[in-house]
Parts: sequence; C-alpha cells; structure tokens
Amino acid sequence: MKRLLLISPVGRKSGYLLSRITTFPPLGLAYVAAATPSDWDVRILDENFETFAFEEADLVGITSFTSNIRRAYEIARVYRERNIKVIMGGIHVSMKPDEALRYADAVVVGEVEGIWKQVLDDFGQGRLAQKYSGPQIDLARSGITPRRDLLHPNYLWQAVQTSRGCPFDCDFCSVSRHLGKHYRQRSAAHVLDELSQCTGDYVVFVDDNLVGHTPEDKRRAKELFQGMIQRKLNKKWWMQTSINAADDERLIELAARAGCMFVFIGFESISEDMLRGMNKRANLKIGIENYRKVVHAFHRHGIAVLGAFIIGNDRESPDYYKKLADFLVHSGIDMVQISILTPLPGTRLMERMQNEGRLIYQDFPADWDKYRFSYVVHRMNGLEPETVYTGNNYIKGQLYSFPTAQYRLMRSLWSLKRIPNFYTVVKLNQALKKSWKGSHYQGKYPA
Repeated sequence: MKRLLLISPVGRKSGYLLSRITTFPPLGLAYVAAATPSDWDVRILDENFETFAFEEADLVGITSFTSNIRRAYEIARVYRERNIKVIMGGIHVSMKPDEALRYADAVVVGEVEGIWKQVLDDFGQGRLAQKYSGPQIDLARSGITPRRDLLHPNYLWQAVQTSRGCPFDCDFCSVSRHLGKHYRQRSAAHVLDELSQCTGDYVVFVDDNLVGHTPEDKRRAKELFQGMIQRKLNKKWWMQTSINAADDERLIELAARAGCMFVFIGFESISEDMLRGMNKRANLKIGIENYRKVVHAFHRHGIAVLGAFIIGNDRESPDYYKKLADFLVHSGIDMVQISILTPLPGTRLMERMQNEGRLIYQDFPADWDKYRFSYVVHRMNGLEPETVYTGNNYIKGQLYSFPTAQYRLMRSLWSLKRIPNFYTVVKLNQALKKSWKGSHYQGKYPA
C-alpha cells in the first residue's frame, strides 16, 4: 500500500497560537485525506503537536498560510533531497504558485477535492504535472466528509465547514479570489449528520461567514440551528459572521439555544474613511454608531462577541488610537483581536502596495515570516511604523491592565449571564493578553 504523508507546518508560535482555546485542526488536510482512494495509507503530521522528523512516504502533501510558508518550504526540501515527490497547496500556494514550484514538484491551485484523484493517478503513472487547478466544488452535491479520525486528538475544537466563497471584496482579504465570490453551501441536513459524528463537546465553524448574506442564506442557518436543537447535539460552538447577522433576532435566539458561545465579527475600524478604504460595505451600511447595538443584540441571548479591528491604515494618529482604546473598553465587546494591516498575496491591498512601491519587505520568500499581522510591512501615508507599534501597545495596555481588564470582564459576566460562555471569554482574554505580552518589540521593529 502506498503511503501519503500530509503535513501541516507551524512556523512562529506566539502565545496566542500556543493556547489550546485559540487553535483548531488543519481541516483542509482532512478533506485531502477523504478524497484519497482507499489503496493509500494516509497520515497527517501536525506541527502544532508533533515535532517534525523525517519519516518515509511515497508522496508528501503540504499546506500552508503565508505566515508559515517558509517552514513549509523547509520541510519540502527535506523530502525532495531524498527524491520523494512533494505536492503543495493551500491559500498561499494558490496565490503564489510559481514561487511554490521552486520548492515543490507540483502545486494545486484552488480547491483540491475535484482534482486530487487525477493528481494521484498522474503520480502513479509517473507523469505528475507541475500545476493543477482545482474546480470550485458544488458543496450541495459533493457529500464528502473530512477524515477527522486522522486529526490530532488534543484539539479542543472540532472544525466543521458548511460553506465556501464570499461575495464581499474586502481590500485586505484574498478569500473571494481563492474560493470565489459565489457563496456555496452544504445542506443543513448533511452538516447535522457530520456534527452527529463529531466527538467531544466543542465545535468551531470555520466558514468565513456561517450565516451568509441573503434571506436564503439566513434560512439555511436557522435550519441548521433548529436541527442542532431538535437532535439534542449539545455542542458548544462559535462562528464567524458579518455584522448584518445582528439584524435577525430569531436567528440569534436559535443560535444561542443551539449552543453558540461566541461570534467572531470583523468590525475593523471606528473610522468611516478607513472602512471605505477597506471596502467594508456591510459595516458602513450598519454604521459605526450602531456597533454597540450589534454587540447588545448577541448579549441579549448570552452570546459573547470577539471583535476584530485593524490598525496601520493611512493617516491614523495617536489620537485615533486613544479613541479606539476608549471605544473598546466601553463598547461591551468581550474579546478584542487587534491586527496590523497586512497586504497578503492575492489581495487588492497587496497589488496596490506593489504598484505604488510601498512594500518595506519584499525579499520573498524570506520576508513572508513578517506577514503575520503584527508587523508593519508597508509604508503608510502620514504614519510611521513606530506610531503603529506604540498605538498597538497603548490599546492593548488599556484592554488588559488594571482596572479596565477587570471592568471589561465584570461587564461581560453581567451581560452574558451564562457561566460557561463567560469562562470562555476569560480564557480567550488570557490567551490574547499572553500573545500581546509575547510580542513586545525592542526598538523600531518587533522581534
């Protein structure tokens, strides 16, 4: 039996990534394994829990994000030096296939399930092509279920994906280019069957937006939540969704009854000009003045809110950081993710920065390590990198220092009135604080 080794590399581990509550398994590799014929012996090597060491295989598949692509290339080199074929895929490789081909024998661009059998057949016939383009999968018809049995058992969260694609076109995001703008969904019944097979109590829906964007999308989400209630699955879970989900009280009520602990929402900024620059149309439609109402809509049903914000936009200022910190402390948002604006491959932001000659670090692939959302990698108009780093530390200092940290937690306890959900808020805040403490920079740039 031929042996397929699938590898999930991990580059730089921060305090955030070391926390069990903030990591989840490499579901993409479990889908690759599910698409692999039964005459292959498949294993997933996950560097989150295993120290990499060479092991024999007939074929190696490696996935990666931009921030750890160098680690992926290092591992690929180990196998290619032993004349073992390496195939690479994932979002970074899909955006930079020619770069990846310097380190791999073949690459898969796009979604793997629809092309994987051909890749393996070509490998078996000794005619492996360099580049394969995977078609967008019809999720309503595919019926494929990931090989969750091959994922490491130490993860807290079981990862489940119910949709792919995003009709939005945020300036800093490459999802719509990678997975398409058409929002494709699995049926609620198929998802419920998969959830019934998930061991453990905790689930993360890794969809970029579980609820979707249209009335039809929301009906499917409600059907899913109602099914979880009726089947008494008793899962505790969280999801990513856009800000417009707060408009539907019934949807939030059903999510809470189905076990939703918290939601991840990209608020991004408290500046309309910056939201326009990011092309965050949904946020502009709701209005910054209604952010607190969005948070309260989830709190009414005991669901916590993890709000994502981005700093490092053109023409920010110390005054803006002070206003943002004050807003975050008093907004009721239970957990806050602060990222530095990062132009990733495949985004309109990256294309603009390259065209305008504004990238500071472009010795690729060596400099991809810096594209990790905590490093200023491009020149900003009217703003120095030092100002961004200082602002980042100021905001997080306000969030996690006495007495505001204690005030925020007490406010969450009062708002949620659900001890399990509040406990998750406490643990996530601890992980976020640890990540911040571990990223303090020395001098002009962070370590």
